[in-house]
Amino acid sequence: MAEASYTVASDSEAAGEDKSSAFPEIAIGIDIGTSQCSVAVWNGSEVELLKNIRNQKIMRSYVTFKDDAPSGGVSSQLSHEHDLLTGATIFNMKRLIGRVDTDPVVHSSKNLPFLVQTLDIGVRPFMAALVNNMWRSTTPEEVLAIFLVELRVMAEAQLKRPIRNVVLTVPVSFSRFQLTRIERACAMAGLHVLRLMPEPTAVALLYGQQQQQSSHENMGSGSEKIALIFNMGAGYCDVAVTATAGGVSQIKALAGSTIGGEDLLQNMMHYLLPESQALFDTRGIKEIKSMALLRVATQDAIHRLSSQTSVQIDVDLGDGLKINKVISQSEFEEVNKKVFDKCESLIIQCLQDAKVEAEDVNDVIVVGGCSYIPKVKNLVVSMFNGKELYKGVNPLEAAVRGAAVEGAVASGINDPFGNLDLLTIQATPLAIGIRADGNNFVPVIPRNTTVPARKDMVFTTCHDNQTEALIIVYEGEEKKAEENHLLGYFKIVGIPEAPKGVPEINVCMDIDAANVLRVLVGVVMPGSRQPAIPVMEVRMPTVDDGHGWCVEALNRKCGNTQDLITVQKKSIN
Repeated sequence: MAEASYTVASDSEAAGEDKSSAFPEIAIGIDIGTSQCSVAVWNGSEVELLKNIRNQKIMRSYVTFKDDAPSGGVSSQLSHEHDLLTGATIFNMKRLIGRVDTDPVVHSSKNLPFLVQTLDIGVRPFMAALVNNMWRSTTPEEVLAIFLVELRVMAEAQLKRPIRNVVLTVPVSFSRFQLTRIERACAMAGLHVLRLMPEPTAVALLYGQQQQQSSHENMGSGSEKIALIFNMGAGYCDVAVTATAGGVSQIKALAGSTIGGEDLLQNMMHYLLPESQALFDTRGIKEIKSMALLRVATQDAIHRLSSQTSVQIDVDLGDGLKINKVISQSEFEEVNKKVFDKCESLIIQCLQDAKVEAEDVNDVIVVGGCSYIPKVKNLVVSMFNGKELYKGVNPLEAAVRGAAVEGAVASGINDPFGNLDLLTIQATPLAIGIRADGNNFVPVIPRNTTVPARKDMVFTTCHDNQTEALIIVYEGEEKKAEENHLLGYFKIVGIPEAPKGVPEINVCMDIDAANVLRVLVGVVMPGSRQPAIPVMEVRMPTVDDGHGWCVEALNRKCGNTQDLITVQKKSIN
């Protein structure tokens, strides 16, 4: 089994994966969290969580490279927490995948006890594990693929059949480029992705199933219910507002951010040892051990603060550096005030986007590893006037159970009792648009648009006799184009010469039910209904590593000679 467990396709081999085949088996649901993961499957009547050989349903998300073959949290057993932090173990891969080295999340990951190097030029960061006093380079995709192979082998052993199809949960704030990287890792692990579900959307599906079952028990007396889902794990915080009735769950709004338990942990580490940054900058064996000791002691203190008002931290970091301090809950909350404030702002934003008042919410669902932190629970409860939290789901299992239900639905499985007669109407978590009007981001598809979606906007040239236009597609919410996620770019050529503002350049963006984004651009001249040039259709994203360089090179080469400006819609009197 061990030999089969670590057969991982290369990046280039995975890129040629044929995704058009149909696989009739029931897809499994996988929730790979930043720190923990789980696998579940629809067993014919209900969702069943699968267990590893140590009888664990919730497993640690890491891969250790210290042996001949790498091993992850599914198959291996750590004898002590410190073994996770010797430099040979890579974790937090979900925070790093699909990010470039200018990303603040990548820079904060330099504090982890393995090697994360950046050149700050917009390319993939360099990662390495310390193996026999040598740095062994790797990538987030490879680490995730190794881990996914372990999960696949575990599932195949229990279900006694090959596993091919999967539904994975992902953070709301993931860009489409990050989603392609998740798919790439799955392909490297021999898995075919049926769906990538935002984590709160998976919880919403599970909630919708529960409401439908309750309605059946009450002889069909169910009515629409509004629920707010707050999901905070180690790496991300997501919020969703969903309206559920008759097995149909409509996502009315989504909001997400890269804040989580890892931020709480690092803030406390810096608080306990303000000069720790100097320690993090060195990557010797002694320094890694010191970092590990500080991390383990701080993490243990945060866990204990979930049930105690104060805890004692007593740790010897070596070389005469010791920490002996009592930390209270209120002190922990003050150190992390900005994180908790951000959580509150995400809830406010999501309610506003959904056009829902707090008093209109029927159920408040809090899930994720950080849901056990008293401040998190109290913050959410206080925003809904003391409303009792929904108790119908396990905070650590809700997302993977929803993914397993979606796996059965997407696999075309029929349930005689109607437990799979479910539909989730999804929404776009981020706006999608192009660079125009100078260096501005102009959304074509606003965030929280119901999917499938098709939107278009009309642009025009900004120079006389402009025959070419550069279409640069971004995803995000920032006003400046370069502060958003780059999805790709292409050029329109052959625009008929005309004064600026005359050609009508129609940019259409289409997201289908499978969440595939296509960008179509056509040029029409006044007085004509036919396109002046063939319509260009491009599937996004098209970018790969080094795309930050590519945009800078395009800007240097083209300047503003191929820019577009928005055509203002005429008001109707």
